[in-house]
Amino acid sequence: MLAVDHVSKHFTIRDGRRREVLKAVDDVSFELRSGETTALVGESGSGKSTIARMLARLAVPTSGEIRLDGALVRSARRYRKDVQMVFQDPFASLNPAHTIGYCLTRPLRVHKMPGTAEELLERVNLPTAYVRKYPHELSGGQRQRVAIARALAPRPRVLLADEPVSMLDVSIRLEILNLIDQLKREEDLAVLYVTHDLATARHFASTVLVMLRGRIVERGEADEVILRPAHEYTRRLAAAAPDPYRNI
Repeated sequence: MLAVDHVSKHFTIRDGRRREVLKAVDDVSFELRSGETTALVGESGSGKSTIARMLARLAVPTSGEIRLDGALVRSARRYRKDVQMVFQDPFASLNPAHTIGYCLTRPLRVHKMPGTAEELLERVNLPTAYVRKYPHELSGGQRQRVAIARALAPRPRVLLADEPVSMLDVSIRLEILNLIDQLKREEDLAVLYVTHDLATARHFASTVLVMLRGRIVERGEADEVILRPAHEYTRRLAAAAPDPYRNI
């Protein structure tokens, strides 16, 4: 459905008279398919979020192409209807000056979609009375559910989840990931799950892409990549993952 073809993103850094080029993403290619979750894993600064921002058209690639259904993007508005993003920090992604109802109704109006804010809240298992609340009145997990509901408003075909649970309490992270997984199956979504958590990547994704310094250094089926990593960097990531039974 969504194809990334040799995409790069370079930034120019100026230090006095010196200019250096930072290759945040360098010659990356992969595909997202309907009904499947692809996990993009790597340490902070590896380029994961930059890829997600380019796919959401919040950043312009330096080179390469992004294709939806085999065609280059011609209409930004149509593309953004089909490709929606859930950000890492649910509080920062919601306007604190507006009610939840306004936050959910606005994308319906912009994209001229049927439905109501109450229906969107029900899709993410929140009470419809929350339409009158403000973001600061909700917990972190509830705010992220609202952010997911907002992303569902234009009925997208691709969902970009940029570390959607890293800012949440450990006790509710699994609930949010299960919700995204359920919506993927119900809506036949193609999901890009950006994370540094190998355990959840293995559990929720069918394919894993491992990033190091802007490049994909390993890819394959989730179990194969995580349980039998071929690249030294992937082995180091797996070794660094917390294991409650390691010292028992």
